[in-house]
Amino acid sequence: MASLDGVALLPEDTAELDRFYGDAPIGVRANMVLTPDGGGAFHGRTKAITDSHDQALLGYLRGLADAIMVGSATVQAEQYGTVRLNPASRARREQAGQSAAPPLVVVTGRAELPTSLPIFDPDGPRTIVATLAASAEHNAELREVADVVVVGEDEIDPARILAELTERGLRRVLCEGGPYLLSRLVESDLVEDMCLTLSPYLTGSQPTTMQPPSALVIPTRLALRHVLTREDLLYLRYSRGTRVNYSGS
Repeated sequence: MASLDGVALLPEDTAELDRFYGDAPIGVRANMVLTPDGGGAFHGRTKAITDSHDQALLGYLRGLADAIMVGSATVQAEQYGTVRLNPASRARREQAGQSAAPPLVVVTGRAELPTSLPIFDPDGPRTIVATLAASAEHNAELREVADVVVVGEDEIDPARILAELTERGLRRVLCEGGPYLLSRLVESDLVEDMCLTLSPYLTGSQPTTMQPPSALVIPTRLALRHVLTREDLLYLRYSRGTRVNYSGS
């Protein structure tokens, strides 16, 4: 493969991408973008700090997943719709016995999601809303357009989300943010794989959701799997070692 100053180019061919990303782990794989000055978005959206190659990689990673997990604030800021895959990804999924596209799993404490959002398109995969017991109980309208599952009483329990998904046969989960949801997964020790795009833009101050200090006693160490590049963006992948799965299986 061609390289730039010793760093391999991000492949554009699916077979080549498989060499670097094809072993999607059981559990949570996160995919995030970050600028050198710490911005994860620009004016609330990632579009300005990514490009077509990064978006193509996102589509490829989605094609490997059983489900896409995302926080409700990110869903609305990024104007999410149901997941649509290209014909090649759909063919691969059919051959592997997967659904035509992975469902979205929207994580929200209040479940105050307008049912008119594109994520509730009846022609796409049925969205799963993971929320608290009280929110699920008082949201009959939402239950008409989505599968609402209870994943906590007073606060969201990330392990409970994954257990619910495992019961549905959705074992490989791609988390697309936002920062608060990712931090909850990290603090619950549930992130197996991190795909990070380092974007060559400076964004200045970009306020995000306020978060409490981390409950981790020590930071979690990952191993660098590869560094790729294309059009000044860097594509890094970090992974955990072999561990006992959260479900005990």
